[in-house]
Amino acid sequence: MEIRQLRYLVTIVEAGGFTRAAERVHVAQPGVSAQIRLLERELGQELLDRSGRGVSLTDAGAAVLPFARAALRAIDDLREVADELAGLMRGHVRLGMVTSCGVPDMPLLLERFHRDYPGIDITLVEDDSHALVDQLRDGTLDVALIALTRKDPEGLTLSVIADEAVVAAVGYGEPLSDRESVGLGALEEHTLISMPVGSGMRDVLDEACTAAGVRPRIGLEATNPSMLARLAARGLGVAIVPESTADEHTETVHKVRIVRPSLRGRLAMAWRTEGQRSTAARALVELAGGVPT
Repeated sequence: MEIRQLRYLVTIVEAGGFTRAAERVHVAQPGVSAQIRLLERELGQELLDRSGRGVSLTDAGAAVLPFARAALRAIDDLREVADELAGLMRGHVRLGMVTSCGVPDMPLLLERFHRDYPGIDITLVEDDSHALVDQLRDGTLDVALIALTRKDPEGLTLSVIADEAVVAAVGYGEPLSDRESVGLGALEEHTLISMPVGSGMRDVLDEACTAAGVRPRIGLEATNPSMLARLAARGLGVAIVPESTADEHTETVHKVRIVRPSLRGRLAMAWRTEGQRSTAARALVELAGGVPT
């Protein structure tokens, strides 16, 4: 069994087929296919189902995949430890980021990281928090910036780097624009503009509404908090946004605190509790803790 065979297997699954995998590893497709056949012959099991239009894992392949990923992580860790002992700082970190997250400033974070550790390559993945948590758990990602709800995800260690109120934003002259606060239950009477299902802020809103027996009427959805505020400024509804977003749009929207209960949005750097973090991942987590929000 060779390391490249395991790497090819993982790449085929992540890329969705032999052709794209071959492009990623810069090897001709027949060479990739031949190595997978050798791996299957050694294990005595077919790992990939090639009978359909695409390629999918067999039951044996699904059982082997986590171990293949773990083996590759171990090899990467071994190389990074050797580099550290030699006084080097090389490696690769796979970073996830919650969709349309503006806190902290991710380009600024990556700029500082690259300046401090120019030998470390970064793969950046953007997705909703639920998907990022799954990718952390299965080892696809090393570390991720995720949005938290009332219940922290199990199996992950968290470093909270942002914690702020979630508020309502309304256009001037619209209902609630003369209010400083509004009860969560009263929002039933208004059309809401919110992040989509799967986003951390939407989870916070939905969990609070469920607990309070409130049935919100979501009229519009957008993935960018600033867009929510801009839609509210046009009189299209009440935007549910982070307080910092409302503060950035004070010329066009009025900020209303949500009470009974109040809502808070939290962002955290997260990584697997079990298993060794790579040197690169540890360096990124440490740097993120010092980035201003």
